[in-house]
Amino acid sequence: MKILAFTDIHGSSLALRRIGQKIKAQNPDLLVCAGDISIFEHGIVGIVRKLNRLNKMVIMVHGNHEDDSTFVKCSKLFRNIIFIHKKHFIKNSTLFLGYGGGGFSLTDREFEKTANAKFKKTIKSNKGKKIVLITHAPPYKTRLDKLGQGHCGNKSIRQFIDKNKIDYLICGHLHENFGKEDKIKKTKIINPGPFGKIISV
Repeated sequence: MKILAFTDIHGSSLALRRIGQKIKAQNPDLLVCAGDISIFEHGIVGIVRKLNRLNKMVIMVHGNHEDDSTFVKCSKLFRNIIFIHKKHFIKNSTLFLGYGGGGFSLTDREFEKTANAKFKKTIKSNKGKKIVLITHAPPYKTRLDKLGQGHCGNKSIRQFIDKNKIDYLICGHLHENFGKEDKIKKTKIINPGPFGKIISV
């Protein structure tokens, strides 16, 4: 399956055009968004409408610029928008897990609660499927959360990846690290940036 992943477009018309161009050139099976489509929700319904008009299913989580309740409402308005914060979605032989928001804390107890109560059970009941975790915040101590000489990513997400078989992690939040990739064990982690990146799962 071919995914076009993107993050942190913050309402950029240029980013939306680039994503549209990649859809025409690459014809991905679906789109994945790791949050921050707006600047503090300004014009968010219009942005979601534009994403819906790309005529591809968009699996997404919210970022720190949005509230999850706003995304719930938007996903009900547009048929191509699938909001999976604290939920999962299955397409073909791939399981998508989603957790949005945050990005500023080293630990996230709510993520840990969701991962332990939901994600682990979902993974267990979907053996044999590829697993893609979508978060807004990057995991701790990789190329994707390094700023200067230090790391500012999330340790809770890192621990979950360390202990579970995740094939891909798509995240965003840190604009300085757009386009960077790294690995945690066998998990490929990607910050696709606002212009999008094709990922073959």
